Amino acid sequence: MTFTWKIGGEAGFGIMTTGLVFSKIASRLGYKIFDFIEYPSLIRGGHNAYEVRISDEDVKAPAPFIDCLVCLNLDTLKKHQKRLQTSSLVIYDEEDFQAEGNFQKISVPYNKIIKKNQGPTVMKNTIALGASLALLGGDFEILEKIIEEQFKNKGEKIIDFNKKFAFDGYQHIIKNYPNQIKPILKKIKKEDQLVLSGNDAFSLASVIADCRMYVAYPMTPASSVLATLASWQEKTGMIVRHAEDEISVINTAIGSSFAGARSAVGTSGGGFALMVEAIALAGITETPLVIFLSQRPGPATGMPTWTEQGDLLFAINAGHGEFPKIVLAPGDAEEMIELTAKAYNLADIYQTPVIIMSDMHLSESHFSVSLDFINKFIANYSVDRGKTIKLEDLKNSNLPKKFYNLNQNSQFQNFLRYQITEDGISLRLLPGEEGYYYQANSYEHLENGHTTEEGDQRREQVNKRNRKIITYLKNHFQIPKVYGDLAKAEIIFVSWGSTKGAVIEAQKILAKSSKSTAFIHFNHLYPLAKEKINHLFLTNKKYVLVENNSWGQLGKLLMQEIGIEIKEKILKYDGRQITPEEIINSL
Repeated sequence: MTFTWKIGGEAGFGIMTTGLVFSKIASRLGYKIFDFIEYPSLIRGGHNAYEVRISDEDVKAPAPFIDCLVCLNLDTLKKHQKRLQTSSLVIYDEEDFQAEGNFQKISVPYNKIIKKNQGPTVMKNTIALGASLALLGGDFEILEKIIEEQFKNKGEKIIDFNKKFAFDGYQHIIKNYPNQIKPILKKIKKEDQLVLSGNDAFSLASVIADCRMYVAYPMTPASSVLATLASWQEKTGMIVRHAEDEISVINTAIGSSFAGARSAVGTSGGGFALMVEAIALAGITETPLVIFLSQRPGPATGMPTWTEQGDLLFAINAGHGEFPKIVLAPGDAEEMIELTAKAYNLADIYQTPVIIMSDMHLSESHFSVSLDFINKFIANYSVDRGKTIKLEDLKNSNLPKKFYNLNQNSQFQNFLRYQITEDGISLRLLPGEEGYYYQANSYEHLENGHTTEEGDQRREQVNKRNRKIITYLKNHFQIPKVYGDLAKAEIIFVSWGSTKGAVIEAQKILAKSSKSTAFIHFNHLYPLAKEKINHLFLTNKKYVLVENNSWGQLGKLLMQEIGIEIKEKILKYDGRQITPEEIINSL
């Protein structure tokens, strides 16, 4: 079973809140959900929409048709009518407009209910939510509980006020449309689930990974991470700072990381551009840092509230000069949890920036995530600080004195922070350890951190840093996950990040027509291990690249790094996420 519910109206009318509540209702009843939002960069005005797909099976992409459309204005019907079928339910107020079309019309008197209860116009969304619940056969009690949770800090009066509007919408359907009620929202099974957006998943994983400092300047679509982590500060002890600009953001995080605190920053393309010089600073000082880059269409301001995968090559090449960095790209909420927590370990192990690539579609869409999955992940996860050591570790080690003591006659011992090592990773003694010192700045340096411009010393440090890439590819690079049978597949999709759900859904649809496909999903994007990937690209097979950008950036990266050229491309770059139907139609 799969069912799509969508609500639309003017910005400022609580569309996002209402949609999320609907997702929570379905999730608590045991359904898997996937939802996404659409909105312009306006505080008031413009069209907002929130779409929820529910299913008894795992779903991570939208369906082609809308089964229930909730219209808070005429514009909603006009924009989405092409996705309606004769069986579709359309909820609206006939006092606002007359719904014309071949679908089931469900008139709910928003305005009369608001007038009767002496409420503001914004209460339309609560009335519509109650009506939707009744129309889909749900129990009003579950909505009551969510309203109580949502407004628990505002007192009983506000809770009762909201319940009244929801109940009136619910009762209107029960009394006037009993024959149109569909038994959709009936409890199917008991499974504890969370409804998490990609940003929620990043926030949760940052807590799991013991991040101690998160710094950001608000920038859609990464902004909610800042608000979420700030709201958790008292429980987690994490320092969350809203700095004055993105330059301050990343330099604050580099400073806190240098001092020993696991640190991260979050931003989107324009903010990331301002951080580029400091990323190179983290590269040469070998300071761990996690960067959350949630993409939106550029260049410049572009389309601030829409989605695109246009920053991959930018992220890989960010920072002047040559130094190692790691780029990861989750495809859904579970992968976001896994890869974010892994990113903090990788940043510490390799003492370098690690970039988590998201986009508006992944960041702001919600997914059902099993609580069992989260609990098992927490139980199995362990913090790995790599070669970060403390004074007692140094004193108790069997390291030769030359490693950390260049001057036997001095009471201060000069620690070799940038010691040349076989794996490219030097010991990291946190500043503040009594009796030891080293220099760390933006210049090329000797093993002890002191500045050098000597060619051979420069070459040794560059080679040392570059050896981290070899070590990473050997020990931590993960090959792309393959969905389907490569040998039997007629078509092999290749993609990365948030397009994962749409491709997998397209595979399911194609399988029904006996079309055999496979899918290579990249989430470890850079560096790439050629010898570990080559076997995935077979001769005499049709490969199709799927990306939300106009250049086919993963395709360019594969050509550059491993010499693989994918000629067939399905590219979308209008600010909207690619859908399974678009993939199928493009074939």
